[in-house]
Amino acid sequence: MSLTENANRVIAEQLQISSRLTDLRFWVILCAVTVASVIRAEQSPFTATNLWIVDLKGYCKSSPAQDSSGVIYLTDSKGRLFAIDADGSQRWAFNFGFESVSTPAIADDGTVVFGSRDRRLYAVTPTGSKKWEFLTGGWVDASAAIGTDGTVYVGSWDKKFYAISGKGQKRWEFPTSGPIVSSAALDGLGNIYFGSHDRNFYALNPDGSKRWAFRTGAPITSSPAIGSDGETYFASTDGKLYALNSDGSQRWELRTGGITASSPVLGLDGTIFVSVNQTHCAISPDGSMRWQRPFWHPQPDLFGENAAAVLADNTVVFTGGDSYVMTVPTDDGKEKWYWNAWLFGPSYSSPLVAPNGTIYATGLFGRLDALQRHIPLAKSSWPTFRGNPQRTGRSSTPGFGTNPP
Repeated sequence: MSLTENANRVIAEQLQISSRLTDLRFWVILCAVTVASVIRAEQSPFTATNLWIVDLKGYCKSSPAQDSSGVIYLTDSKGRLFAIDADGSQRWAFNFGFESVSTPAIADDGTVVFGSRDRRLYAVTPTGSKKWEFLTGGWVDASAAIGTDGTVYVGSWDKKFYAISGKGQKRWEFPTSGPIVSSAALDGLGNIYFGSHDRNFYALNPDGSKRWAFRTGAPITSSPAIGSDGETYFASTDGKLYALNSDGSQRWELRTGGITASSPVLGLDGTIFVSVNQTHCAISPDGSMRWQRPFWHPQPDLFGENAAAVLADNTVVFTGGDSYVMTVPTDDGKEKWYWNAWLFGPSYSSPLVAPNGTIYATGLFGRLDALQRHIPLAKSSWPTFRGNPQRTGRSSTPGFGTNPP
């Protein structure tokens, strides 16, 4: 099977709502991962301390987000948005009734915004009541980006990209030729960056007009990261990782063979970290592979679709299809510690790192784990999925955007 055919196969699987959850082969693979994980746990001294576990009793591909007061938000397959306090107690659950894989984004006023496969984008207040909903023509799997003025930016499977006011009214829409599952990134000037299944990576002006488009060899499901001088990094299912200058010209490309939706994050020195199929990778700022380490227990169809999180001590937190949460040094990729999370199943969610260093990780089977660590995020331009714990998709580099307070 060619790389393009394999990529198209992976993308087509996104159209099957929870189909693998009833696949006997999936459960056989899970049992194999579980047994191997237990053996590995007995052999390694590197572990993390679990603070608490919350069972959401539903499958979860959403990544957790955290507001400035420490409340954690995430969605699940049963159509619920959960608000969970930092001590693991559930504050409330908002029921919207349909599967969601969209990671919540938290606006500066505390409003929580997320997409659903009922074709809607929802905005929920910090107390759990619906603020507004916005109907699109397709699934909303992408996570929303939120500008400093409260404008929400998101793409849909209806092949359109939307700008929506903080009151839920459409400001403009931008058509593409393919579904959009790539979550947008915003620079400090309000410019918007995202990929589409039509193989193009787009840069839009704040008014919705096209600045430029960069053509790749296959659909783009990865969400971009913005670098310290406004450059963008993203992966395509053509098996390449791309770096583009702010004017849309290509800085470099690296053939990784990756066909999944894993999104890059950036270290303090500009190193790019991304999962590629069943490996975790570090890529130098010049586009050369620095190191690549395989999953501990790679299994068929259990790939790494998650973004990593870079910490202030020059280590990186990875999650993936091998059911492990682990931290590795940025220079050699050898594990420093790990959490054997086999009970929560493979993870398709990116880790959340709180300001106090606590790590929150979610498994496919709906278990949220809080791991006691004390190292906060690195102060790079894009150290975690969506740029910050609030998942707003805004760059933290001065001159190119700021994090929420």
